[in-house]
Formats: sequence, C-alpha cells, structure tokens
Amino acid sequence: MASPRGAPLHWVPGWTGSPPEVFRRRVSEALSGEAWVVDGNYSRVRDIIWDRADTVVWLDFPLVVIMGRLLWRTLSRIVTREDLWHGNRESARMTFCSRDSILLWALTTYRRRRRGYHALFTQPVHAHLCIIHLRSPQATRA
Repeated sequence: MASPRGAPLHWVPGWTGSPPEVFRRRVSEALSGEAWVVDGNYSRVRDIIWDRADTVVWLDFPLVVIMGRLLWRTLSRIVTREDLWHGNRESARMTFCSRDSILLWALTTYRRRRRGYHALFTQPVHAHLCIIHLRSPQATRA
C-alpha cells in the first residue's frame, strides 16, 4: 500500500513494518481525498478503508496462479536487485531460507485468508460494499 505520491505506508527500512498507530494515520491521510483506490489487504487498517469504500474487488485466484506469479515476480526482483522502497530488496536468502519468506507466507495463509474473506463479506457492517469477486485472470481481464 502506497500513498498518492508512491511512498510506502507500511514498510520502512530493513523490512520493518510501521508501528500500528503510524500506519493507521498514514492510511487515513491517504484516504482523505474524494476518490481513491487501495491495493492491499492489511487487516489492521481494514476498518478505515472498508468503512469509506463503496466497492471491493477480490482477486480470488487459485493457489497455483498466485504461487506462480509470486515466484516469477520475486525471482525477477532478486535478479534485478530492484529497490522496492526505503532500500528494501528481495533476496534469495529471504525468499527461500527464511521463516519470513513471502512464498511461505502465501502458501501457509492461502486457505485461511480465503475463508476469512468469505466470512467478512457476509457481516452486516460490510453490507454497503459492492463485492466484485473475480476467480481467474481471464475473468479479471474481461
């Protein structure tokens, strides 16, 4: 999640997340405009975002699609040494030899997060949201 100027709202140097109160303040400030789009699924700011949102687009792709895209993106960033933000770069060590691996996180949270979204969308507090549930890259392109 980034601000309108592209500065990250969550990550700071050293792959450290912003303190919750700082992150929440940054998100609130980013949503102060009349129209905005948020990319991300941080539960600690979901209440701020979803209370103001009118539409949620849920890209609910199969695990094989997610893992393939994530692996390709991560390997590309490792090879090019892409600076993501604040000097943070993905590395082979972090990706393949760490408990903080984005691949491991995606693999181990996929089913739980899918079930969680189904439950969230049925809560009365979210009844104002138009949920666009896209289950494939083809559906997304269409």
